[in-house]
Amino acid sequence: STKMRTALLACLASTEALLISPFRVTSSAGRGSVKAAACDSEANNGDPSLILTTNVALSDKAAFVKACSAAIATSLSKPEAYVAVCVTDGHEAMSFGGSTDPCALGCVYSIGAINQENNGALTKAISDLLAAHGAVPADRVYLNFFDVPRANCGWSGRTFAG
Repeated sequence: STKMRTALLACLASTEALLISPFRVTSSAGRGSVKAAACDSEANNGDPSLILTTNVALSDKAAFVKACSAAIATSLSKPEAYVAVCVTDGHEAMSFGGSTDPCALGCVYSIGAINQENNGALTKAISDLLAAHGAVPADRVYLNFFDVPRANCGWSGRTFAG
């Protein structure tokens, strides 16, 4: 539908802005305002990382984040010591398919390990966690996967390319 296409294009534009400048996202302050993105520290775009936003309040956010970290490490066969997870829950200005019913939108970044099998396994794991911790149905979750070149991922004062 046109509404769904418009919503998807808006999400893709937001994702593109995060890819181009992941650390320049700002949030507005003041009563009734909504954060544009809550995770604006250098730890957000590691290898691998998940940046996830949902419009529901998660039942146990710390347990959810830890479970996401373990799921990423398992699904992508990466050491959990390198996994970064940033979750914004209770985001009021969020819709999916024109509805503000429970939903989630996330981006997974990784140097390698982005492929159909791994992406499917991680999508299932994150969807199951969202259902358990926030009653978000799997058919209202989008996860976008990005294979990041080593030269485009920085950590510890350098990039992974050197």
